[in-house]
Amino acid sequence: MKGKNIAIITGASSGIGREFLKLLLKEDGLDELWAIGRDEQRLKEVKEDDRERIRVFPMDLSERKNLDILDALAESEEVNVRWLVNCAGYAKFCDYGGIDRYTSVNMIDVNVSALVAMCVIFIPHMQRGGHILNMASQAAFQPLPYQNIYSCTKAFVRNYTRALNVELKSKGVTATAVCPGWMQTRLIERAIVEGEKGTRVFPHIVYPDAVAKKAVKDAKKSKDQSIYSAYVNMSHAVAKFLPQKCMMGIWLRQQKLKDGKR
Repeated sequence: MKGKNIAIITGASSGIGREFLKLLLKEDGLDELWAIGRDEQRLKEVKEDDRERIRVFPMDLSERKNLDILDALAESEEVNVRWLVNCAGYAKFCDYGGIDRYTSVNMIDVNVSALVAMCVIFIPHMQRGGHILNMASQAAFQPLPYQNIYSCTKAFVRNYTRALNVELKSKGVTATAVCPGWMQTRLIERAIVEGEKGTRVFPHIVYPDAVAKKAVKDAKKSKDQSIYSAYVNMSHAVAKFLPQKCMMGIWLRQQKLKDGKR
């Protein structure tokens, strides 16, 4: 395949997206790294990590015109995508009436629709040895009251990615769902919605750099999911045999919510 070897990271302006960018800067054979995010000022700071190779794209991927721009660019520059890392996403932690219709649907647009679109756009520009990393979550393991939309979007990402990994075997490309627990990022701060009900307890928080390092290693081992920490592995194991109603009950007790009341 002609063209330059690139890595694409969405949500690259902060958090785990920024950590993936730092890691991939150390990978051999990458001519460019495309850093995509909504915060233009933070992206300018990201570019300082390697002014020669990092290209920044300040854009909101929930807007389809921006996906069209990336699609056209991939075609015109004949890129070979070695890494596609989809980290763009956000959450709102509250009950069903705590956020408006626009925010509810936009969460799905960013966490699900944009991620799928990025895969559909760039998989044709990948060849054997390429890797896709899609940000799922521990929240993908069961339904979670008071962050119902967020947890459902992550369940979609996990299932979609694991199925995609099977479909891409003949192409020699791996797809890995990254399933961390709570991470020390801006997502939590921005997700909390003022109100009586919602997620407020965040146990076993870890740093995103450790999650990113394990995810890259797991992708190179062709794993279809990457789970970091003993706590999240335990949650994953328990979710396999406990009924979802029981899992939701455990979640409500952990969040100090009983029968939907704090």
